[in-house]
Amino acid sequence: MRGKHSLDRRTFLKTGVAATGLAAVVGSSRSASYLPGPPAGDAKVAIVSCPTYGAAAVGEAMQKAFDTVGGIGTMVKGKTVTVKVNLTHSGIRFVRIEGRPAGETYVTHGDTVMALCSLLFKEQARRIKVVESFPDAGPFEQPLQEIGWDVVGIRNLGLLELENTRNLGSSARYSTVKVPSGGYLFSSFELNHCYADTDVVISLSKLKNHVIAGVTLSMKNMFGITPNSLYGDQAVSEAATRGRGRLHFGSRWAGRGVFPGQKEGSFSFDAGGRIPRIIADLAAARPINLAIIDGITSVSGGEGPWSGRLKVTTPGILIVGLNPVATDAVGTAVMGYDPRGLRGSPGFPRGDNHLLLAEQAGVGPADLSKIDVRGRTIEQARYVYG
Repeated sequence: MRGKHSLDRRTFLKTGVAATGLAAVVGSSRSASYLPGPPAGDAKVAIVSCPTYGAAAVGEAMQKAFDTVGGIGTMVKGKTVTVKVNLTHSGIRFVRIEGRPAGETYVTHGDTVMALCSLLFKEQARRIKVVESFPDAGPFEQPLQEIGWDVVGIRNLGLLELENTRNLGSSARYSTVKVPSGGYLFSSFELNHCYADTDVVISLSKLKNHVIAGVTLSMKNMFGITPNSLYGDQAVSEAATRGRGRLHFGSRWAGRGVFPGQKEGSFSFDAGGRIPRIIADLAAARPINLAIIDGITSVSGGEGPWSGRLKVTTPGILIVGLNPVATDAVGTAVMGYDPRGLRGSPGFPRGDNHLLLAEQAGVGPADLSKIDVRGRTIEQARYVYG
């Protein structure tokens, strides 16, 4: 039986989208064609020391991590590579935490972007797209400069594009990506073309907590690929800039619970159940080909300054892996949590464990005994987040 607030994709297109004149845009969306993620069993994860920022220092550590997992040349040579960064934002402009800038605490640091893109071009990537669904209608370069990125230097590395994927962006239509397993809450998603018109997707995330998801690493970072225009609080509108409260908490946020690709009967108000399942569905629908977690410095206690009292953390490491579930499992363990912990455990106090959900969907292993950890050991790298 259909849930009280649940509508399928066809109904969505007839109602919410049609009402705003976007039915033609979404209705003509194309199915994605991209390089699939690495096999679920390809669970090599490197932990390398990286005590400070600086593009050269980060680049050296990142190169070591890539070499440790077997290199990325074959993956990226001649390819279009999309790098999803984390510029989490909830109506509070970038602020300092304990005197440290946002890039050293809760958003992607410009030096990690510079180092990564330099290495990708060194490995003969053809084109790079640096993307994020950022809730701002102004030029995308503005917030990047605000947090200290060397935008000019990054652009000068090679054929590189910066795109805000909060809506259609530079494309005329959305791309449909399907969840191979059928999905927990979603059977498909409508995404900006950058996530489909690409050969490789890299998630460049921070080693930090999330109030509901428990940890926000490479997979939770991809929650932000959902465009604000279709999944945000002002949906459905190409001018939407508000966040995704509706997607997090259900229709009580704005009186609606209709999203493209949502499965019949899957509606829920429980954010602790919704968010982890959406993370798992996204991880299956748009595979991460390379997961990078910046643990040079970060924060504990939440994902951003709106989530409560944050504390600066200084693990001094980078974690790199070919499988996002395995990489996030190692990151979770480094933070002092059990990557197989259940809801209510220290690592996942308010939500279901999205690592286990992704594992059950066949995305990759959350079992440390099935992960090939290279470089530093988890015990050597452990930095307890509390």
